Amino acid sequence: MLKTLTVWNFALLEHVQVEFGPGLNILTGETGAGKSILIDSLGAILGQRMSADMIRTGCDWLRVEAVFQLQEQTELRELLAELAISCEEDELIITRQITRAGRSMVLVNGSHVTLAALKRIGARLVDIHGQNENLALMKEANQYQLLDSWTEELATALSSYQDSYRGWSEKKAALEEKQKASMEYAQRIDMLRWQDKEIEEAGLKPGEDEELEAEIRKLSHAEKIAQYVEDSYELLDSNSRNGIGVLAALSKIKKNLEDMSRFDTALENSRKIVEDAYTAIQEAAYEIRDYGESMEFSPERLDKLQGRMDVIYRLRKKYGATVQDVLEHQQKVRQELAEIENFDEDMERLQREIGQAEEEMRKRAKALTAARKEAAGTLSAEIAEQLHALGMPKAKFRIEATPLDGFTIRGADQLAMLFSANEGEDVKPLSKVASGGELSRIALAVKAVAAERESAVPSMVFDEIDTGIGGRTAQMVAERIAMVARWRQVLCITHLPQIACMADVHLYIAKQSEGNTTATHVLQLSETERINEIARMASGADATAASLDNAREMVLHAKMKKSKLR
Repeated sequence: MLKTLTVWNFALLEHVQVEFGPGLNILTGETGAGKSILIDSLGAILGQRMSADMIRTGCDWLRVEAVFQLQEQTELRELLAELAISCEEDELIITRQITRAGRSMVLVNGSHVTLAALKRIGARLVDIHGQNENLALMKEANQYQLLDSWTEELATALSSYQDSYRGWSEKKAALEEKQKASMEYAQRIDMLRWQDKEIEEAGLKPGEDEELEAEIRKLSHAEKIAQYVEDSYELLDSNSRNGIGVLAALSKIKKNLEDMSRFDTALENSRKIVEDAYTAIQEAAYEIRDYGESMEFSPERLDKLQGRMDVIYRLRKKYGATVQDVLEHQQKVRQELAEIENFDEDMERLQREIGQAEEEMRKRAKALTAARKEAAGTLSAEIAEQLHALGMPKAKFRIEATPLDGFTIRGADQLAMLFSANEGEDVKPLSKVASGGELSRIALAVKAVAAERESAVPSMVFDEIDTGIGGRTAQMVAERIAMVARWRQVLCITHLPQIACMADVHLYIAKQSEGNTTATHVLQLSETERINEIARMASGADATAASLDNAREMVLHAKMKKSKLR
């Protein structure tokens, strides 16, 4: 339920805070006072479009904030949990702000959310029914939505059918893809076999290219390596023309320190270090010597390796950066060859699976159609009953499901809303026979029926649903709106006193001009103020004693009517 709506700098609304109550909240005021602007600001909280053009003249930003009191609302709480939005106090605070620079912000209980997420949340909080919403009844998607959400059994049947439809569709798509690809298979299979043969004949081994490149690098620089080895060994282990070798020098130092230790042990640690160094360098010298003696340079071996690398380079250029990549490509080639060679078998298997999936889908489609027809009968009767109460005693309304030739994601039947307003006339599609006023009452009848259901949103808004009606019809519409308010919080903008007198909370929207500025104010009327406003609405002029008496009588009658409804 919507508790408060606070608006800053939204068109004529400079700073307005409105408190709403349970039941029927009526909003009245002169044309152009800003009633629809208030509803637009609520729409912004629910995720509707909001632009910088809506910012009040002379201001740099606008902000709208709404506080909702949550009841059970399991689906909404699950959505909030999915969006990681805390909701521990059974209260939801939504804030939306936009600046002239176009920067916007959306907060839900202090958490930033996207506009898409806000729309998902808003759809579970408030249902706004404006004049354009009457036309939504004629949209096929909305007709399916209305019926398919009518019972839990029907919603389950639809979900079950859609699961089988998706599985069937996926298998059909796979079959079509294979059939399309089969036209290219003859040419493709020759190429794949040639690639497999080329890689197979090369006899590649994993990591072979890295080993060959290392050996080629060594053989290509054999002379330099040999010279480095010879020079290094001579410096370590022999007297050279440059002087004494490193090992000989260390040996002499080691002996000197050993002889010295007989007289002074101060350099004992240095002696051990030199001794360890001598041992380590001696091992290095032996390793260098052995490496030099084992070196063999073979131009024939180098030519052979380079020839092998030429083969590998060519394959790597075609199939991958390394030998491993080439071998993996070969595996993919062989897998594709196996699939092509098993084409007929795969096609038979797919066709068999499609047949099984279609049989299961037909069963579920039949169950869905049966559930729809049962729900359509109940829903049609309830809507027709509401239409009779709305001043259309001869109206006939029927939701009809007719078989389709094929299957769609919605099922195997076509929905149509059929309507007749007068005795003796056959029902025909709603879009062809219903006038604007009739559509308005049908929409209200649908809302009245839906309001009793647990799945309905907790708050409903009727924005001038009374356009084009009056007299007895206006009284009937007022009673239906009051009936909806038994189950849901209702916000209703109206110009009709018959509807206004049904209010549980009556809000008056007034526009005032001061100097060069104009602002809209919202006042909650007392009982006396309500009487005066209803008298004004009924008489269209300043209240007289007679119009006031009439207004009191209307309010008294409304209280009696609401008492019966409840």
